[in-house]
Amino acid sequence: MGYIVESLRQLAGAEPTRPDKERITSRAQEVHDHKRQNPFTKAEFEAIYEEHGTGRTKWRNRRWATLILVNLLFVVSYYFDIQILEGALTASRFVGFHMADLNSALQVMLAYKHLVLNLVIGTVTVFIMWVLLGGRTFCAWVCPYHLVSELSEKLHLLLVSKKLINNHTFDRRVRTLFYLLFALLALVTGYTVFETISPTGILSRALIYGPGIALLWVGLLLLVEIFYSRRAWCRYVCPIGVTYGLVGTVSPLRVKYNVKDCHHEGDCRKICLVPHVLSMTIKGRASNHDMDIGADCTRCGMCVDVCPTDSLNFVLGFNKKSSK
Repeated sequence: MGYIVESLRQLAGAEPTRPDKERITSRAQEVHDHKRQNPFTKAEFEAIYEEHGTGRTKWRNRRWATLILVNLLFVVSYYFDIQILEGALTASRFVGFHMADLNSALQVMLAYKHLVLNLVIGTVTVFIMWVLLGGRTFCAWVCPYHLVSELSEKLHLLLVSKKLINNHTFDRRVRTLFYLLFALLALVTGYTVFETISPTGILSRALIYGPGIALLWVGLLLLVEIFYSRRAWCRYVCPIGVTYGLVGTVSPLRVKYNVKDCHHEGDCRKICLVPHVLSMTIKGRASNHDMDIGADCTRCGMCVDVCPTDSLNFVLGFNKKSSK
């Protein structure tokens, strides 16, 4: 229950809870005490990095391949009219099974104020699928905007490193306000406003049916992310991540953190799209020996790739709290 509550807090934009000493299990406290009494030396850090190596991209490569293949399947199905995966990411049919993006379905229901059977079937199908696959896994493993934003992020970080620009951050709670705003606009106007400006839907349709003027909006978003704010759309605006994050609170697929071997060098947080979910990797912050990463995690696997001690790994199942 504590995992769900904390995940919901972070999805709403709250800062991660810092555990009181009373909430830290005895097993985790023993690890913290040992590390304070025996701090890691520079030589130990260097030895770990030498053994681990740099630039591991196993999960990134798998993710990129999956994302490209899923979106390519839409294109191939439409171009050759083979009816395997029809439609676009917002609404589709896979070999006859209706599928509907959860956030798009919510927008449509609010706008038209009634339920269509195919939409309900598609929503339930997708809900079950993403419960099993891990909620915000959609963002990192399927969303085409995530991929182009990830590539633009590399340019942004290069410009920041050369001190040509500064990165600007915002309060994460603004994403909750946007979520409520888009829902309210759909309810009041009877029009799915968010779907008109969603770069996910725009890119999906452009890939399948050909480019349109709406791509100018996607280009503008990317310029903002390159020159002003790193991953601004995904971090501060997009309600799709919130919707799938809610699903992820009950998903058995998640990333697990083990505090014992962690050297707290912070590489995982530097590379993470949502670094607040990795707050327990800060020295002294872990309340348990093993901890599940929160539901706002996109399961992109970049932290698993970069961790030099394999303290972060994918698991299937729920972590059981150890006793005091």
